[in-house]
Amino acid sequence: MIFDDNMTPVKPYLIEALYRWISDNNLTPLVVADAGVKGLKVPENAIEDGKVVLNISMTATQGLAMEDDVISFSARFSGRPFLVVIPMAAVTAIYARENSQGMMFDVDPDMSDAEYNDTPENKPKRSVSDSNKPKKQGHLKLVD
Repeated sequence: MIFDDNMTPVKPYLIEALYRWISDNNLTPLVVADAGVKGLKVPENAIEDGKVVLNISMTATQGLAMEDDVISFSARFSGRPFLVVIPMAAVTAIYARENSQGMMFDVDPDMSDAEYNDTPENKPKRSVSDSNKPKKQGHLKLVD
């Protein structure tokens, strides 16, 4: 899929749409994230083989926020609350636990430490000057 370089990223919209679709069908949405992407905040024991699979259903999370550059929410791990932060660049899939229906995404290989700093004032912002920079195209894969 080729999109206009001046448009906002499509990945956050697809993730939110799939989240709603999975939830509306009374299934459990799971998100998979690459643990190697800067800015990911999850309990260390949740990481397995360099990735983390998290239940993001309404019953498993509090304050779920899906923004253009990050998914964040509070969840309990071993009975303790934890603020989870998942940079959108780290998301590799969203699917339903019960039937594996969903979508996979590539991790942006160019995501560097300088491009993401997890403090809100240092997050990358879109501006008019950004439209002059060449944009990287994302790659999506459909999961049957």
